[in-house]
Amino acid sequence: MSTLALSLSALVSLLPATVLPFARRVSNGDGLFWLLLVAAIVGPAGYSVVALAGSWETSLPAALWLAVAVSLALFALLVALVREASRLAPLLLPYALVLGVLGTGLEPLSGEPGLSTAFDAWLAVHIAFSVATYGLCTLAAVAATAAFIQEGALKRRSPSSFTRMLPSVSDAERLVLRILLAAEIVLGVGIVTGISKLYVSSGTLLIVDHKTLLSLLAFGFIGLLLVLHYRSGLRGRRAARLVLVAYLLLTLAYPGVKFVTGFLVS
Repeated sequence: MSTLALSLSALVSLLPATVLPFARRVSNGDGLFWLLLVAAIVGPAGYSVVALAGSWETSLPAALWLAVAVSLALFALLVALVREASRLAPLLLPYALVLGVLGTGLEPLSGEPGLSTAFDAWLAVHIAFSVATYGLCTLAAVAATAAFIQEGALKRRSPSSFTRMLPSVSDAERLVLRILLAAEIVLGVGIVTGISKLYVSSGTLLIVDHKTLLSLLAFGFIGLLLVLHYRSGLRGRRAARLVLVAYLLLTLAYPGVKFVTGFLVS
């Protein structure tokens, strides 16, 4: 099966789970929600397994679908652990669908597969932590967006049917902090494994390129945000904006770099 057909299949697998939260309220005890969420994970994950095929594929569609698969898998884990997390579905699933549409649309334009690198143990560990970081930050950005929307609705005193689907401001902020703390730890391990692999292979500790610089900036930015929260109680829309800036930095470091190398300078 071609990667375009797999991409279309993955896109179709996202649709039912995306529609469900707008048809009825979902929860972590909802069997249909879990069934459709698992299907939404399997489609992108299947594409990623075929696209990677034992090597690290550098094309943007592969990066987008892997990000979708990992983000949804981490979301499922979060929902299993935290009851309020299921209420992020009306924001996260449409966003995942948008990424899927983008990946599918770019598939015919990506031409030949990008440069690929055979997996070894160090590379596999580094990639796993890097992609997990991006997935966690995606969830944090979605939770921050929920808090941003809810706080705006409270200030205007105009809740809507959409805002009633989302977690409360306090629940969303608690989710943001928990996820960011996990992301900071995972990103730190990812940076260490990347440095270790580079040192073992070349004797160099650090190569300053766009991806490395943006990843280090994101690590420092997330750490600063956590410190500001615990010391000064930073929260609300200001905190949400800072979370989105951190997510932007990681987006530029991960799919952003692949877009530049795959489409602008190919």
